[in-house]
Amino acid sequence: MSAATHRAVVIGASAGALEALSSILPSLPDDFDLPVLVVVHVPPDRRSVLAELFQAKCRIPVREAEDKEPISAGTIYFAPPDYHLLVEMDKSLALSSDEAVLFSRPSIDVLFETAAEAYGSDLIAVILSGANSDGSKGLSAVIQAGGTALIQDPTSAFASAMPSAAIAACPDGRIMSLDRIAGYLAAVRAP
Repeated sequence: MSAATHRAVVIGASAGALEALSSILPSLPDDFDLPVLVVVHVPPDRRSVLAELFQAKCRIPVREAEDKEPISAGTIYFAPPDYHLLVEMDKSLALSSDEAVLFSRPSIDVLFETAAEAYGSDLIAVILSGANSDGSKGLSAVIQAGGTALIQDPTSAFASAMPSAAIAACPDGRIMSLDRIAGYLAAVRAP
């Protein structure tokens, strides 16, 4: 698929997320011009430090997503604890406290499904290490919309359940090492 068709990246991770994301996000170049929306399963009862942690490591801005915020190119957004992160059709962010999905809020499926609806074939979705099947349904929605699905090789994941479930649900997804995912994303440019 031509890099000229990509307009956004969504990433989902759970157990082992810090290590996996540390292999990918800091490798994005300072001229990376797509928004990156990230859901990590974090405890609902405490403040997340993911945005601060990655802002110190990354070459592009990193922030915690805010409700009704317009999505900016070249920015990494993390879902806040205990809120689903959604993409609206006008390419703004929405936060929701709807029911947990697969015991998770934020839910990877919710982000991926709404992003697939908003971006269609212009979306890249990435499933990383995790210990449940959240994300596989959303990844299917991305593929059905014509988007690109990247899945961390389960043999290299801290927790293989999430990438394994994604592969079972999406056999057309591209199974890659973290280094290959990082290289793929680093080479992408918006049209």
